[in-house]
Amino acid sequence: MKRHVQSWDLRQYMFLVYALVIIGSVVLALVLDFPLIMGLPVALLLGFVAIVDFRKVYILLLMCIPLSTEFYLPGGFSTDLPTEPLIIGLTMVYIYYLFRHFPELDGHFFKHPLMLLLFLHLGWMLVSVINSQLLFVSVKFFIAKLWYVLVFVLLTGLLIKKEEDVRQIFWWMFIPLVLTVIYVLYQQNATGFALKDSHRAMQPFYRNHVVYAALLSLFLPYALFVKNWYQRWSMPWWIIIISIFILLLGIQLSFTRTAYIALIIALGAYFVIRLRLTKIAVGLALVAVLGLLIHLSNNNNYLDYAPNYETTISHYEFNSLLEATYKMEDISTMERLYRWVAAVQMAKEDLATGFGPGNFKNFYQDYSVSSFRTYVSDNPEQSGIHNYYLMMLADQGIPGLIIFLIFTVAIVIKGEQIYHESKSSVRKEIVMMVLLSIIIIDAFLIINDLIETDKVGTLFFINLAILINMDLANRRELG
Repeated sequence: MKRHVQSWDLRQYMFLVYALVIIGSVVLALVLDFPLIMGLPVALLLGFVAIVDFRKVYILLLMCIPLSTEFYLPGGFSTDLPTEPLIIGLTMVYIYYLFRHFPELDGHFFKHPLMLLLFLHLGWMLVSVINSQLLFVSVKFFIAKLWYVLVFVLLTGLLIKKEEDVRQIFWWMFIPLVLTVIYVLYQQNATGFALKDSHRAMQPFYRNHVVYAALLSLFLPYALFVKNWYQRWSMPWWIIIISIFILLLGIQLSFTRTAYIALIIALGAYFVIRLRLTKIAVGLALVAVLGLLIHLSNNNNYLDYAPNYETTISHYEFNSLLEATYKMEDISTMERLYRWVAAVQMAKEDLATGFGPGNFKNFYQDYSVSSFRTYVSDNPEQSGIHNYYLMMLADQGIPGLIIFLIFTVAIVIKGEQIYHESKSSVRKEIVMMVLLSIIIIDAFLIINDLIETDKVGTLFFINLAILINMDLANRRELG
């Protein structure tokens, strides 16, 4: 009697190999005492899913943005998990897709005026990289910028084209975001919502209170407009309404002065855009900034704002923090001035291409002015300049700063045009909410450098891609 032997098909062999990978990764992680090795099976699974349908991996990435945490690696390196590996993986997937489907891609997206300005920004950054004082640092910075653009602008532009797509990504990001806020509020409640303990309460999801407040603030316009897409008193409407109050409470208890100012600016920008006054508002803002710069540089007037080293300290009560800010005695505010002055001094050294992307913190101490020094000026945590515009000046020279300013101003001016050209009420709301979100980010950039962070920079580029696709949708309707 013959025995029936069932032959294995490909799926069984794949399952066996995957099981062996899981076992092997666990054993290696234990032997080498390196837990990250256990992430290999997950990476392989995500790689398989990316090949079959990379949209699912993209959605997973969006869900992970509020949940990501900073992880420190041996050798002084760090990464954001799980977002950074997902970004790198999707970058490779998109490059493969680009080569295979290039003739099918919408050339109008790549040739859009805002995309051309983004490419110009990247082009000048590359020039600065070539002339960098520390080439390795600048190359790393440039590569990280590239995969942000590839994933959050180009891949978003490919996947998020319609109003329904925007609705979906809202929910994929909004639910995890609100859950993290509830977690932080619970942690803060345990410490009596004390300012001095707020940083610890935001761990492990947020590096500091500024990143936390920024993400909540820039997502607030989404919630305010998306609620209009659902019938009043319906379950989705109630969820968004309750969540808006949770976001506002989180922003209030983040004790972040920039967030309050950014939201006020966004409220004003809403009416400016509705009334077609963006060009006038931008012109007045530029005149005000230019006047301030002339005043500070005239007879070295900036030295009048040097802090008192003995009285410039940290404050642990919010009311005293606000008072200290007004009196120029808050250490975080004055330490920013210390670094900003150093950035201007650096720019004088190389006005053309700067010191190279990512190099500010490696050189600024030699260009600092001692009268602005504070108790934390040794900068043991190696934090940055806390002003993205001045970072452009120090790292990429005057041309780099001018290109970035033109790019950001063009987004708002073009966005106003797209808003008024939109016939659909839903599309108008999408354009307005992404514009207000970008304006909030721009406001944060005045006293922070957040474009290269996975919590904030990702939304900046996603907003840009959505804005461009709404403009292209308008053009298609006009014929």
